[in-house]
Amino acid sequence: METEKMERRLSMSLTFKAFIVMGLTLLLLIPNVMIQNLIHEREQRSKETIEKLNEKWSSSQTLCGPVLNIPFTSTVMSADNKPVTVQHELHLTPDQLDIKTQLFPEERHYGIYKAILYKSEITVSGRFLPVSTLTLPENSVFHFDKAYISLGISDLHGLTSLFDFNLNGRAYTIEANGYTKLTGKTLVADLKGNLSGKTTDDLPFNCKLSLNGSGSMNFIPVGNTTKVEVSGQWKSPGFIGSFSPESEIGDKDFKAVWSILSFNRGIPSNWIDENFDSAKDTSFGVNLVDTVNHYQQNMRSAKYSLMFIALTFLVFFFVEILAKLRIHPIQYSLVGIALILFYCLLLSISEHLGFMISYLIASIAVVVMITAYSYSIFKNRIQTAILSVLLGILYVFLYIILQLEDVALLIGSIGLFVILGVVMYLSRKVKWYRQEEPDSETKNPPIH
Repeated sequence: METEKMERRLSMSLTFKAFIVMGLTLLLLIPNVMIQNLIHEREQRSKETIEKLNEKWSSSQTLCGPVLNIPFTSTVMSADNKPVTVQHELHLTPDQLDIKTQLFPEERHYGIYKAILYKSEITVSGRFLPVSTLTLPENSVFHFDKAYISLGISDLHGLTSLFDFNLNGRAYTIEANGYTKLTGKTLVADLKGNLSGKTTDDLPFNCKLSLNGSGSMNFIPVGNTTKVEVSGQWKSPGFIGSFSPESEIGDKDFKAVWSILSFNRGIPSNWIDENFDSAKDTSFGVNLVDTVNHYQQNMRSAKYSLMFIALTFLVFFFVEILAKLRIHPIQYSLVGIALILFYCLLLSISEHLGFMISYLIASIAVVVMITAYSYSIFKNRIQTAILSVLLGILYVFLYIILQLEDVALLIGSIGLFVILGVVMYLSRKVKWYRQEEPDSETKNPPIH
């Protein structure tokens, strides 16, 4: 009999009940981790689907060049002391390179997925130094009649029409494409023997091309001096790569200008064969950022689930103490599951509607559900109203944190500090070692 009384008293101990509530809180983190994995999985599926859709239009673009390529031969002695002719190629970058790009972005929806595509009008101009100043190793001869221009474009699928490349007053049609380690997929313009080694003047060039792409537009600064200007109708551009531009960002458009000198880049002014084969580390450009990334916002909100569960359980726990009610652990669990269900609702609705509308719908649904269930437990309108208001404040507080990315940590820390202070104030007179009397079971029977 004494053992049963001790067990009964232990089961009604405030401390023991507090440990049960904390255990349930931690246990509910398991489904929350599952929700976060689901968000990550849906985000990856979205990215894979958009990448497949972009391939039909064109992927992100990288423009490299132009580069002047001049074949030459060298005569060397073989191991058996016989002369051997070896084929080589000299690659010459522009002394000055100017690129002006106008982007025309657009959003295209494929079911619940959204892709950011663009059309672009690009003007490339500049000049090469006179080829008469070029020098070669001994016993080497230039073959200017085989010289050609190469222009690298990462995804030729986005090229909407052929264009002429103008060099030194002559127009050359882009006739073929190939591949080099430097530029990747390459357009080639044969100079048809019009380049002379006796030319002592600079070689000016220019061309215009239309290019489709998605996500971002990038450039490689192959000129000794490179100036790139990009403008477009997009309110939230991101500037990526190895260099930062001077930029002007308006409500609906932007303009960015990069000025890069030869000693800022890791690209030589000329090289032979494949002695230099990669300039990817020097690329830069514009990323058309999707500011409404609801998967990222869903993930951030799910990371605050512990705070929601703990604070909601805390309200229930204090109502249980102050109103002398007995709330069963199963009832705590059902409320916790409702809080976890909020994130699943938010994810599923936000894939079809905007995040703000989805957040409003999911939070109202969960608050109404918990409020109705709480009234059946408390049987008191004031206590239920207080719980409802506190839940509403929590969801508003979370939404504010999600919107204020730069000061989210500061606001969150201050908010939690204030909440802890309130809890400490309310719990100052609670007698944690007090045991309920055995006959209190009849006065306050458990509510099922």
